[in-house]
Amino acid sequence: MEDILLMIPGPTTVPKRVLDAMAQPITNHRGAAYGEILDETTAMLSEVFQTDNKSYLLTGSGTSAMEAAIANIVEKGDKVINVVGGKFGERLQQLTEVFGGESIEVTVPWGQAADPAEIKRVVEENDDAKALTMIHNESSTAVVNPIKEVGEIMKDHDTLFVVDTVSSLAGDTVKVDEYGLDICLSGSQKCLAAPPGMSMLTLSDDAWNVVDKVESPTYYLDMKKMRKSGAKSQTPYTPSVSMTYAMNEALSMVLEEGLDARIKRHHTGAEATREAAKALGLELFAREGDYSNTLTGIKMPEGVTDKQLRGTMRDKYQIELAGGQDHLSGNIFRIGHMGITGLQELAMTFTCLEMTLKEFGFDFEAGAGVAALQDVYLKN
Repeated sequence: MEDILLMIPGPTTVPKRVLDAMAQPITNHRGAAYGEILDETTAMLSEVFQTDNKSYLLTGSGTSAMEAAIANIVEKGDKVINVVGGKFGERLQQLTEVFGGESIEVTVPWGQAADPAEIKRVVEENDDAKALTMIHNESSTAVVNPIKEVGEIMKDHDTLFVVDTVSSLAGDTVKVDEYGLDICLSGSQKCLAAPPGMSMLTLSDDAWNVVDKVESPTYYLDMKKMRKSGAKSQTPYTPSVSMTYAMNEALSMVLEEGLDARIKRHHTGAEATREAAKALGLELFAREGDYSNTLTGIKMPEGVTDKQLRGTMRDKYQIELAGGQDHLSGNIFRIGHMGITGLQELAMTFTCLEMTLKEFGFDFEAGAGVAALQDVYLKN
């Protein structure tokens, strides 16, 4: 397994520094030492979220933070506007319905970003909606949504703006306070380059005002309990101590690199991947201008199956690519370029992708993909 190169949109390759941090001895999760680590980690997390709000760590995958975001603000019958343009937008919609909310769907074609004008229209028609949910980076379609522009719209409304940044935080621009994000959530295993198993969220004062009025049915994900424990440098229930160590080290690495520099590196990797794919005659799935900066979706070339392409990459070259989800299964493949992934990993991927495609009868100039990568990196 350690010979497999993960080029999927999470979990990503974890730096040795982070793995070594996890190997530290377990400390008492109710002791002062753990409290100091927790406070330091959540303070760094707020810095990465670019917010003055306190941030909270949850022991659970990104879906646990998605559920916490909905469960603590939605009561039976509440209207929630769900922007749905992929699997994860669907998930927030499903969570809305699980907790008794009335979902008002803004349907977005898969492969396209949401239209702020359409969102504005729906929000104005439903000014009694409790919240609007949006995925910043829809990793199922490799599309980035305009959270800054939508945030400007939402500042004129009482409706809470709930944003999932699981596959964009520390890889693309997320400014919680400036953009007016009331609840922002993320996960450990993508651009932050920590192992899977922790998620995080931060809430505005407006969001807390709503949370305080809601009798939430959730127990483990009760944010009022989180806030009470957090004030004492604790978590309400047993956290993953080792994952807290990992998050501390991963966030330290983000801030050492510099948030702006890290985001620029992700943007460069995204541009390079797109140009390399085009150099091999491959067609991108997302609409031009809506491309994700942390992963790239590519249409499956005619004449080769998902099993042949991704299977050969995995079994022959030990490089793991992601497939499509739902109705995109077998129709696209996805390359993750997030976390610590850079030119070296992308060069290996496109060298092997070129050999795989040639094995199945495709013809193009040798080394075209890597040459395109090099051009972008030299330019940046």
